[in-house]
Amino acid sequence: MPELSTAPNLGSLYLKAAATGPTRRGGELPDTEYVRRGITIDPVHLAEYNRVCGFGLRDELPITYPHILSFPASVQLMTDKGFPFPLVGLVHVANRIQQDRPLLVTDELTQKVRVADLRPHPKGKQFDVVTETSVDDEVVWRETSTYLRVGKRDENAPQQRRREIEPGAASGTWRVPADIGREYAAVSGDRNPIHLHPLTAKVFGFPKAIAHGMWSKARCLAALEGRIPGAFTVDVDFAKPLLLPSKADFTMRPTGSGWDFALHSRSGKPHLTGSITS
Repeated sequence: MPELSTAPNLGSLYLKAAATGPTRRGGELPDTEYVRRGITIDPVHLAEYNRVCGFGLRDELPITYPHILSFPASVQLMTDKGFPFPLVGLVHVANRIQQDRPLLVTDELTQKVRVADLRPHPKGKQFDVVTETSVDDEVVWRETSTYLRVGKRDENAPQQRRREIEPGAASGTWRVPADIGREYAAVSGDRNPIHLHPLTAKVFGFPKAIAHGMWSKARCLAALEGRIPGAFTVDVDFAKPLLLPSKADFTMRPTGSGWDFALHSRSGKPHLTGSITS
């Protein structure tokens, strides 16, 4: 279990990904697990994250905040020798976070990150990036981010059943600005070119820059702030990319055990669908 004394440098890792991507031809996932101990929270950085995503200033961390703390280790894994797919071109299709109790700005964290469960997908192959966050040797936060590598179609792969939440009456309509991809990139370190500028997004087949999926998830949870208990699980499926700039309709509905929520285009197509259970 290799230990990281500091967060890996994302700029260097993106350069490495660009250089080595064409050499990656598929295969099995590596069994490496990175661990980083003694992670402390920078209150200034946290405040900027909260501003970009819409959270209020509190002593508790937003449930999505540990994702950006572990993101450099995830990229390290996906650029290591032996990882079977190019980093550029992977599609983030789903994210699940379970929190057993709120994490505090004063907590010192340990994070472990690994990749797991390579499996067929109707459009190629998918796998999970699994992260555990501990306080005093107790795991209190778990995340599974599912990525798709588009490739040869597999007609025998299980069909993906995306969560369906009809648009209905919107709880609010959001104006998503053109620069939100750059703002979130600055605070998260995720500088994938598809999020930064229309010209760089077009290189990868998008007509405009698109919002980060994890920004969309965080923004939805910020809209539910004050209605969510300290311990809960939030599942999200990412669907149609959210082009920048745009308007999007946010919907939230109480269920017996929590909330369903969604973000739809003005034409009714889903960008994101999710559920919260406690």
